[in-house]
Amino acid sequence: MEQAVSTQAMPHVREERESSSGIKYPTFIVVAIVLMFVALIYVGSHIRMTELEYKYTAELSAQEQMLEEQKKLKLEYAMLKSPQRIEGIARSRLLMSYPETDQVIVLKNSGE
Repeated sequence: MEQAVSTQAMPHVREERESSSGIKYPTFIVVAIVLMFVALIYVGSHIRMTELEYKYTAELSAQEQMLEEQKKLKLEYAMLKSPQRIEGIARSRLLMSYPETDQVIVLKNSGE
């Protein structure tokens, strides 16, 4: 009779151990996997955001360089088209000079 009492007590103890843990092992694995995917998505989005910030900063820097180059080119263009410079080149390189009064021929407007 003692053996019958002891065998009846053992299965009851095992049932209490399984139900007392609350979370079963497969449920824990599923929750862990879901949390891992959420963490991976968060880290991935953070990395992507950081890459975009670096690209944005590089583009801003390139834009500033281009604006600076544009200013320099506008200044150079203004210097190159100045009448004083063109006159100097015409006199020194092309050996040009202003015409004398007898070299000027005035044409009358034939349209009138």
